[in-house]
Amino acid sequence: MNYRLHHPAPIGIIPLGDDMITVYVNGKATEVHKDTKVLHACTKAGFPIPHLCYHEDLPAFGNCGVCVVEINGRVLRSCTTPCEEGMQIKTTGKKLLDLRRDALEIILSNHPNNCPECIKNGRCELQDLSQELAIRHMNLKKVRRKYKGRDESSVAITLDQSYCVQCGRCVYVCNEIQDVHALENSERGFNTFVGPTFHRPLEETECVKCGQCSAHCPVAAIYEADDSDALWAALDNPDMVLVAQEAPAVRVALGEEFGMKVGTNVKGKMYTALRELGFKYVFDTNFGADLTIMEEASEFVHIFTQHPEEFPLITTCCPSWVDYLEKFHSDLIPHFSSSKSPHQMVGTIVKTYWAEKMKIDPKKIFLVSVMPCTAKKYEIERMEDMYASGYKDVDLTITTRELARMLKTRGIDLAKLEDGEADNPLGEYSGAGTIFGATGGVMEAALRTAYNFATGKELPDPKIDFVRGAQGIKKGKIEILGKEVRIGVASGLGNVSKLMNEIRAAKQKGLEPPYHFVEVMACRGGCVGGGGQPYRSTNRIRLARAKGLYKEDEQCVRRESHNNESIQKLYREYLGKPNSAKAKKLLHTSYIARPMQLVKDR
Repeated sequence: MNYRLHHPAPIGIIPLGDDMITVYVNGKATEVHKDTKVLHACTKAGFPIPHLCYHEDLPAFGNCGVCVVEINGRVLRSCTTPCEEGMQIKTTGKKLLDLRRDALEIILSNHPNNCPECIKNGRCELQDLSQELAIRHMNLKKVRRKYKGRDESSVAITLDQSYCVQCGRCVYVCNEIQDVHALENSERGFNTFVGPTFHRPLEETECVKCGQCSAHCPVAAIYEADDSDALWAALDNPDMVLVAQEAPAVRVALGEEFGMKVGTNVKGKMYTALRELGFKYVFDTNFGADLTIMEEASEFVHIFTQHPEEFPLITTCCPSWVDYLEKFHSDLIPHFSSSKSPHQMVGTIVKTYWAEKMKIDPKKIFLVSVMPCTAKKYEIERMEDMYASGYKDVDLTITTRELARMLKTRGIDLAKLEDGEADNPLGEYSGAGTIFGATGGVMEAALRTAYNFATGKELPDPKIDFVRGAQGIKKGKIEILGKEVRIGVASGLGNVSKLMNEIRAAKQKGLEPPYHFVEVMACRGGCVGGGGQPYRSTNRIRLARAKGLYKEDEQCVRRESHNNESIQKLYREYLGKPNSAKAKKLLHTSYIARPMQLVKDR
């Protein structure tokens, strides 16, 4: 399979309108919008330009110098150059090839030559570009900068500055999109390097473990902390009962690693693959999503009917968001839902309710969560609440990328597997559970059940259009018992901060909150765009993955969490009712204010 996806996205992303102009790419007339950059115009014309620092999600930086073209006799960087009427663009020729190779060789002269042992071998944009430009030997002497070494202080993210190509992607994502400001460009000239602010270990910074830096890194300068060796050891331990659970966003992304169409739902193949890998039982995190909704919707209805002064209620399924809120929005902790995330709820129930029913000693259960997220590695040890079962509720989390590597190591070709089924009772789920993986999905699922809890009736249409889509901020309202419920949905922590600031401003002025119910996801697009998903995700890819989840929702017989019969049985036999004392003990958490000041405000 060809993994070279670093060329600009399909032409559909280029803005259209009345302000169209004509440019000539290698003599071919091409109509584009006046705001189009030359890089995209060339792609539209059928002449894609090699590049490294450019990423569809981000503004053009022009750092690498690889994307040069000749325009009216001048050599310019195509990613930053806007199109003009009648522009003559040349993309080929020995002169341009030599310039591109020179730019790339400068980067390679300060880059390790250890591709076979690199975690991104076969997925590296620098490696792909070297092949595309046919780099066969180096004309420049290797001159390596001195680095501090690999930073493994974080449980979620590993930073290795020796691989950095100074593209600028991670810094921009961290600072401008996520509003975290944990990374910066330090020093000047040849000694410039990217790393934590004030030269601190990553774990001691503002970092919230979202992994978007690693998701956008073209090389292996930043990547997820790899827990596969720990899992291999557990799989080889005959004294342990291996249990896995798979998250909704993973099932519409994992197939990409095996040559399958983006957005293909491979849940059945995943059940089979995990068993072939060595797991004895395979559950579905969607069950936990339904359980989360039962608790969270109950919280909402309690406030709605008895304590409206406590609005808004803000969801907390995302561990990066939890880390972010404790650091930067801790004053709003009273408004945060105390419900745990779905996979943590599954962990607790596996080692209590299920262990009792199966007569298995919970200390022999080794539970692994397959997640789209790097921050889940942090969440499982976040505080004592994550040991509610009396044991570590979730023993290990691995990302989509880690699972793909492990399956390939074991010689398992996902695409060729038959569909399997999840084990019950923690394998049954509703359509509401599966849409958790897309931004707005948690809110849509919660409203389906909250409406039922408040009115005793089903929401007339389970599909809530205004919470769907890729926008960073979505707003709308729904009527419950004749009252208006204002909804806010945000993905990407920079967008989240905007909503939190709105809420804070209203609160300080003694005004009604602008929202009653708020969903938050740290990563753009929600979990489908998580930091542990297959590399080179773009908005187009995130939307395709979300589409796969919404399709499954429509195909489900039951589309509301409260109609999941296994969930109903769990409450009858074990928990009592949502937000009962037992449910509070096992399924809820608390938060600790750890205020930090954004670097930009210091």
